[in-house]
Amino acid sequence: MLRDILKGDPQIEAWVTVVQANDPDVLVIGDIDFDLHGVALAALADRLGDYPYRFTRRPNRGLDSGRDLNANGRFGEPEDAEGYGDFAGQGGMAVLSRVPILEDDMRDFTGFAWGDIPDDLRVGDGLDPTLLSTTVHWDLPLALGSGKVLRLLIWHGTAPVFDGPEDRNGRRNHDETRFWQLYIDGRLGEAPAAPFVVIGTANADPLDGESRPEAIRALLRHPALRDLAPESIGAREAAARDGGVNAQHVGAADLDTVDWPDDAGDPGNLRVDYVLPSVDLSVLAQGVVWPSDDDPFSQAVTAASRHRLIWVDVEMGDRLADRD
Repeated sequence: MLRDILKGDPQIEAWVTVVQANDPDVLVIGDIDFDLHGVALAALADRLGDYPYRFTRRPNRGLDSGRDLNANGRFGEPEDAEGYGDFAGQGGMAVLSRVPILEDDMRDFTGFAWGDIPDDLRVGDGLDPTLLSTTVHWDLPLALGSGKVLRLLIWHGTAPVFDGPEDRNGRRNHDETRFWQLYIDGRLGEAPAAPFVVIGTANADPLDGESRPEAIRALLRHPALRDLAPESIGAREAAARDGGVNAQHVGAADLDTVDWPDDAGDPGNLRVDYVLPSVDLSVLAQGVVWPSDDDPFSQAVTAASRHRLIWVDVEMGDRLADRD
């Protein structure tokens, strides 16, 4: 990834264009490869400019479990990692910020055992990963000045596919999302102090797709959170244009956040990315960066990622923009 950043890879350049056009104060980044000294993240921050505060830690992706989780008689394969990955640190997460990150006060639940979730959905056949997080679970506080703190509850759930009839990935995806419901309720130890924002990729749509939707539905209905249900004209146009699997979806196409293939057997466009502020935050504006096809900016958005940037502006004395 560092090579691609330094050489000006077209996808990265498009991504930089999209981020700079939206100018977030805080940016949560998914699918960014981790390296021990944060060299790739530093290079990306330098490419964007004006992000003095940076945070990342090693994800579970590519972390060798030491077990033969796919039961094929071989060890050390991507499927044998705690989170699928060709190498340790592949596809992690990071945060860039213009406000200080209180790293000493963060809570890292990436090492949380899957079996420690109450009423977990593990298959129980001895092939379940030990850890709950496919990637990370972070409670990351930001210092907003005047003693104010905003906590970001960050995660990236596994895709609820690429398994067999036991639905191991679907079960794990469910429990990764349910973690935040239990955490906010104080059922996993000390509850996070408000205000906070649950932010990341659940890889679960509340109405469509192959996930077990109960967990994301419960999170969206949680009394401590606000589901802003951001819409975009681009998502609506894409679903109508592509047809295919999208025509079978029951959820509103306007809410989709990812443009996946839509042929038979494909997931189609879904709502899988979320920014959910706590109810005590004053929301100024919000949306999904998915412009109409006839907007020239749509070329950069399409080239940047299948996932669309979600943004929420909230106010806590000083204005702060949270964007995923």
